[in-house]
Order: sequence, then C-alpha cells, then structure tokens
Amino acid sequence: MRMLAALALGMVGLLAPEAVRADPPEPRRIDCPATAGRGTRCVSGQDENGAWYVAAIPPNWNRRLIVHAHGGPRTGAPEATDPLEDLDRFSVMVRHGYAWIGSTYRRGGYGVRMAAEDTDNSRRIFWSLYGRPDRTLLHGQSWGGNVAAKASELHAGSAVSGWNYDGVLITNGIVSGGTRAYGFRADLRAVYQYYCANHPAADEPAYPVWQGLPLDSRMTRADLRRRIETCTGVDRPTDRRTAEQAARLQDILAVTGVAEGQLVSHMNWATFLFQDMVLLRLDGRNPFDNSATVYSGSSDDAALNAGVQRFSADPEGVALLAYDADLTGQITRPTLTLHALHDPTVSVSAEAIYAATVAAAGRSHFLVQTVTDEADHSKLSDASYMTALDALEGWIDRGLAPDPASFQTRCRTNWVRQGLCLFITP
Repeated sequence: MRMLAALALGMVGLLAPEAVRADPPEPRRIDCPATAGRGTRCVSGQDENGAWYVAAIPPNWNRRLIVHAHGGPRTGAPEATDPLEDLDRFSVMVRHGYAWIGSTYRRGGYGVRMAAEDTDNSRRIFWSLYGRPDRTLLHGQSWGGNVAAKASELHAGSAVSGWNYDGVLITNGIVSGGTRAYGFRADLRAVYQYYCANHPAADEPAYPVWQGLPLDSRMTRADLRRRIETCTGVDRPTDRRTAEQAARLQDILAVTGVAEGQLVSHMNWATFLFQDMVLLRLDGRNPFDNSATVYSGSSDDAALNAGVQRFSADPEGVALLAYDADLTGQITRPTLTLHALHDPTVSVSAEAIYAATVAAAGRSHFLVQTVTDEADHSKLSDASYMTALDALEGWIDRGLAPDPASFQTRCRTNWVRQGLCLFITP
C-alpha cells in the first residue's frame, strides 16, 4: 500500500500540469527561421495545457508530417519561441517537403509521460488545423528520444482505432530509460565532491549530492561553473592550471569517463535537473545508488572508494522514475534509431539497452538501429537525417526493414549534397 500511495503521489508531480488554459488562443503567423526555406509558412500557438507549439508548412509540402519531441528537459518556464531552435536544427526536413510541428512541454522540468502527451497533443493540433496528412512520422532527439519512444508506446493508436503514427525516428536518444540514464551523473557528483568539496562547500548546509541542489538555493549556472573552474581549472589553458587543479581534473575525468569539454554541462544536469527530478517530481525520493560501486582509474582508487559519499536508492523513488520514463519495448510501428558513435552526452551504449528491451517484448521486427561516425550530440549531418528518413519511408512503403549495412551507400547515392555521409557498417 505504501508503494501504491507513493506512486500516486509521484504521478501528480510528474504528470499534472501546473496550469490549464480553458480557452487556448488561436495560432498566429510568425516568421520562420531562414533555414526553413523561402515560402515556408509558420504558425505559433498554445495548447489547452499551456504548451507552446510551432508548425511549419513548406510550399512543396509532400503531405508528410514530422511531429518533433525536443530534448532537455528544459528546466525553465516554456516560452513561445522555444520550438524555433528545434525547427532551425532540423530544417533540412522542411526544405525537402516535410511539414513539421514541435512543442514545448506544458512546464519545465522532468516528466516523460507528460511530455509524450504534449507531443501527441501537437499532432492532434496539426491535424485539426491542416487536415490529416498522408503520413505522420514521430521524431525524438536526445531526451526527446525517450519522450518519442514513450509516446510511441502510449499514443501510436492501433489497427482497429487507426494509427496516429506511421513510423518513428529517434536521433541520439536516451532510449535506455530513466532509471538507467542518469546514474553516471550521480557518480559524477559523488566523485567531484570527493576531489573538490565545494558543491556543497564546507560553509554551506550539507545535503546529499543525489538531490542536486536544495530548493531554496540561489545558485546559478555561472556560479556552478566558477566552482568547477576553481577546483579543476577546466576553463583555462592546460599550462595555466595549477598542479593540484590538473591532478583533480585528471582523476575526475578518468574515473567518470566524462570528456573534459562536457564536464560543466554534465555537472549542470547533475545539479539543476536532479534538483527538479528528485525534489519536485519524486517527492524527495532518491532513484540513484552507488552503495556498491567500485570506482577506478584515479591516482588512488583505494582512498577514493573509502572516502566518496555513498547513497542507496529508495525503491519507491526508482519505481516512480521507472513508471514515468522507462520503456517497455512494446512498439507497434517501424522505428529507426540513429546515433553518433562518439556522442559525448548520450552514450551510444543506450542503443544496445533499447534493442534488448524491444527484443524482450518480442518486437525486434519493428526496430532498425544505425550508427554514424560523428561526435556531436545536438546536431548531426543533414545527410544523416535525410538518409534515415528516406530509409524509414521505404520501410513503411514496402514493409521491408532496411539493412543498416546499406545506409552509407544510400547516403552517398541520394543525400551526399546535404552533408557528410558517415554511416558505419555493422
């Protein structure tokens, strides 16, 4: 009974809107990003839950729609212009005839099921404004990959009621699920605190690092960056770091596997996202565990393992996070994932976890996974995106799953003018 009560309480934080608009405003015309192409029409509006959306319809619309789930999650309050950044990033799709709609979520902060519902709401809005397209594709990027995969499980429709989506494309997605995706950042907080002892600092109230940050803290991202710089010298040239800074930085990176250029961003997530996730969405329950972790790679592993802050997960916290963000693998539509081999933010190893989840559900025939020799997280080659879309369309048309070994040839044949072709042959 205690677990059920906790789940009910947690779902309020994870799923409930902060404010519901009884009478959402009519969409209005706005300027499109220049990258969307000349003649493209864009509109902006707000749904009944308060989520802002932007829709783009190119002059050469091919009667296909891409419904986009953005990454993050963004912890600030959503703004009307937020989807324009995503439209700009994936504008190659619009230039090649696809209509596009992207939505903020109804509030900032964590909540995969909430975001999946808001994403599907944007699909319904587009259909109500412009009619049902010939084909609707769901696309998720980064954390939006978790959102899109969840939306595919919950909102794809059925052969009886009708399909809402014809296919799913996930790029650099967090498809390992919520309970597996963030543990390395909890490890980072613990290891960082062992070496730096300034987050929290000795003169600040103590709190467990898995909480991220107390709710009443006024720390900003700039403040956090200054602390990291003071400890590690990460923002200065190598030859300007003290020997102590260099040693601490080397140990932190070696133990956690985080790249130097990504240290600050991962610490931001492990601070401000953890604050939101744990204290606002999980009712203060800890979903992270390093009680049995053996850290290695430092200059003194024995001292590190003896002195690092330890914590054990609360089963109710894990259950709440799993309900919201873990995936069942129960997919029903052709699903293609595209991941950069050297993604510094979401490890490509997440793809193997997703493949195993889908296989356990007996749905592997709905999943094709591809990898490119790229090192960016937020933006891949336009040729990569268009090759993946092309392959997904062919799969839907012919009912035959594409061979990942064919993607490089497909890219060089059809899409090389859009950018580099970097697909890796399995």
